[in-house]
Amino acid sequence: MRTTRVIIAAALAASALLTGAQSASAHDSGAGTFEHEGGAGASEHEGGISQVRAATAPFHDISVAIAAGWSIDLHDVNGIDCIDNPAGGMGVHFVNGSLVGDGAIDVRTPEAVIYQPGAGGSMRLVAVEYVVIAADWNAHHQHAPRLFGQTFELVPAGNRYGLPDFYELHAWVWKHNPAGMFADWNPRVTCP
Repeated sequence: MRTTRVIIAAALAASALLTGAQSASAHDSGAGTFEHEGGAGASEHEGGISQVRAATAPFHDISVAIAAGWSIDLHDVNGIDCIDNPAGGMGVHFVNGSLVGDGAIDVRTPEAVIYQPGAGGSMRLVAVEYVVIAADWNAHHQHAPRLFGQTFELVPAGNRYGLPDFYELHAWVWKHNPAGMFADWNPRVTCP
């Protein structure tokens, strides 16, 4: 019984430290921190955001993400892997194909982790993306998926990725996005 209480107390202490560290980071100061400017969704969905941050924090080391099953297998139909447009960038998507094909959404396991390329070939974790093939989702649900209080966007077939209809939601959990935490494009992200 005493061992169980010690384990629970340790888990609660670790959780409190993690939450405190996340809310204390007020500026974009590098890997492992989130630029928190109190924008829309910053506190409203703190529980889910904290969960995805905790789950993806090890992926600041890109080799850990790759070893865990996320790989750079997302290129658009033109072979481009760093996704951007005049509205801003997304970055390089490392995708876990088995999660994309599972027909489910789990806050702790985003289908893609997104990196911003940096100097000397460095890669900085900036966001996650939740993706589910529409036919898989619609077979068991009447409405588009929702997470963090946000309804996923339906991207129709004929898209730049060559995928069938799919639902997606970006979450800029590691880099502030002035366009909004759940916007597709971040004007602070550029591709080389």
